[in-house]
Amino acid sequence: MLKVEGIIGHVDDSVIASKLHHLHHHGVIEHVYLAPADTKRKRLRVATDAGTDLAIALAREDELIDGSVLLIDDNRAIIVKLEALDWLVLEPAGLPEAIELGYFVGNLHWRVQFDGARIRVAIEGEEAFYRERLAPMLAKGKARIVEISQ
Repeated sequence: MLKVEGIIGHVDDSVIASKLHHLHHHGVIEHVYLAPADTKRKRLRVATDAGTDLAIALAREDELIDGSVLLIDDNRAIIVKLEALDWLVLEPAGLPEAIELGYFVGNLHWRVQFDGARIRVAIEGEEAFYRERLAPMLAKGKARIVEISQ
């Protein structure tokens, strides 16, 4: 098992990008695929796409993002890739319902994005959980699910 205790940098850093370019040509770049919710964790045990068993232990101030470089040397690099996140797109029936829906999702601490009159809720678990919590508002016609998108 390989232990990583910090983030070296990001794939967009010019010095790192140059090293990655060289390693890419030799086919020795490994990726760790993480769900967005896992980026907040400070301790993880995962496997890279090449099968390397990896223990990640981060400092409190470190946060994994898409493109975080966990290891880079002359022989290989290990880079974080975030899995795609689905969004539940909700459309409130009107202004009062929009306020109520915004209050509701805020109280649940759901991650949201605003898209005009629509609210996009990040699905960071089972979709059924979100539908279940929203069921009373949906049943009363206060909002409707428009789509699931990425």
